Amino acid sequence: MTSGGTLYVCGTPIGNLGDITIRALDVLRSVDLIAAEDTRRTQKLLSHYEIATRIISYHEHNKFSRTPQLIEMMKEGKNVALVTDAGMPGISDPGAYLVDSALSDAIQVVSVPGPSAVTAALSISGFSGDRFTFLGFLPRKGKKRNEVLEDIAKDARVSVIYESPYRLVRTLSDLVSVVGGTRKAAVARELTKLHEEVIKGTLGELLEEFSQRTVKGEITIVVGAKDPEEGNKKRASSVD
Repeated sequence: MTSGGTLYVCGTPIGNLGDITIRALDVLRSVDLIAAEDTRRTQKLLSHYEIATRIISYHEHNKFSRTPQLIEMMKEGKNVALVTDAGMPGISDPGAYLVDSALSDAIQVVSVPGPSAVTAALSISGFSGDRFTFLGFLPRKGKKRNEVLEDIAKDARVSVIYESPYRLVRTLSDLVSVVGGTRKAAVARELTKLHEEVIKGTLGELLEEFSQRTVKGEITIVVGAKDPEEGNKKRASSVD
């Protein structure tokens, strides 16, 4: 049994402001408060649609202090919308802790789905999205990073990775070393924005391509599944 107000988990555009849903706009206008990962970025969205709802910050660095405040507000009957910089909260973004806390306190949680770089990249990658593994951002270094790369090498599903433009070449290089230069992959950049592009080829070809250019914008890498007939050759599997 739920009580009090409602927590709305709202998807917001990953680039193009026109991608927000009518339902999300209605929710953002009607709630008592918007909890945003970056208030400045969210304010641009709200200003574009002439929404005057109050905003407060909610992110990884203040979630333990902010969550009790938001829970108390909702217990008192207030409605709160949770948004992140882009896409869906909780998907490689803050939000899971607040949602879990709200559910634990019998507060109603409602999803207002919207854009996601995961599905957007898959849809233009040419790979089937019937079965895939979403890995978010890879560990920066060490054993954990290597273990994830080894998992990708063995996975019979497509793998989807988020990456910074500053680390793209290094990640492609590590993928070539561990997964193999002949594995098919796609790099999607600046999804839904003016300079959106998707480049598909082998990991080796992608590494060569992006090693020769300045890369800007948010990156999603889609790595093809292991071919059932792919040999069990031992590859170099250690990364710095």
